[in-house]
Amino acid sequence: MKMPSEPHTVAMTTLPDEAAGAGVHAGARAGQQSPEQSGTASQQLAVFDPADPFDAGSTFDPEATFDAGLEKRFSLAAQPAAGLEAENISAWFGERKVLDRVSLSMPAGTVTALIGPSGCGKSTFLRILNRMHEMVPSASLAGEVLLDGQDIYDPQQRITAARRNIGMVFQKANPFPAMSIYENTVAGLKLAGLKASRAEKDFLVEDSLRKASLWDEVKDRLHQPGGGLSGGQRQRLCIARSLAVSPRVLLMDEPCSALDPTSTRRVEETIESLRGEVTIVIVTHNMQQAARVSDTCAFFLAAQNTPGVIVEHGDTNAMFSDPRDQRTNDYVNGRFG
Repeated sequence: MKMPSEPHTVAMTTLPDEAAGAGVHAGARAGQQSPEQSGTASQQLAVFDPADPFDAGSTFDPEATFDAGLEKRFSLAAQPAAGLEAENISAWFGERKVLDRVSLSMPAGTVTALIGPSGCGKSTFLRILNRMHEMVPSASLAGEVLLDGQDIYDPQQRITAARRNIGMVFQKANPFPAMSIYENTVAGLKLAGLKASRAEKDFLVEDSLRKASLWDEVKDRLHQPGGGLSGGQRQRLCIARSLAVSPRVLLMDEPCSALDPTSTRRVEETIESLRGEVTIVIVTHNMQQAARVSDTCAFFLAAQNTPGVIVEHGDTNAMFSDPRDQRTNDYVNGRFG
């Protein structure tokens, strides 16, 4: 791809991380009108009851038997895991260049780990993958991010669609404090402009919490505040919230950095259970975790006063046992970083 002579400048509207990660429109490239501004289309998840305005007052019976057709309708509505390709990505904050022509293939249904010292551009790269980089004042970028071959930065692509297809879990667990566990789980539907009947929300709550390995711990207190959970439970609730809108890709920015070993193990088990269903890209400073959970790995590095680049990427086992670059060998074996 031919690199543009100038980085793409984006117009900014700042939103909280939790809202942006759930699929709220945050801005468009300067001088371009987004599809949301030019006209909206009604989005549907399955079969909806438009009279249900996100009613938080009705009761939920965790032992109830759901309509047998619900699972079928949701399985038809959900799309398979998608391949993600980053091509010649460069990024700037003002005049400071932080990434230089980074290209990386993230195959569908696999787990890709991004490793490297702090400050080498891993988290910036991750945020570019679902258009969150443009939320930062003065941020700009060049290159393409292809979701199954379609550039998510194409002017015809809705930003809400990009963030519904490419979900995000942040380093700090961020459930909405005024919402119950139930409301937190389905919050992404409302933020993305989707409507669902009460029965469909009930189905999504259980299904998403089960996938996040949290259902058995919270099924009897779904209407209690999400902020009252432990740190590890809050992080898994955020994973469930992302899964409720059926993303094809899930980005994770150091999701276990503040968790104890037991909670970390639960999150890693969740990642393993999602393998094949969702494409996962995880930033981690824990080399043992990268080796445990990922199929492929990319090693980022930034020399002093230079932008970050990918030194090496490939099969995780090969990179940890027989890396091609000596810098990779030094890093994965703890000699620096």
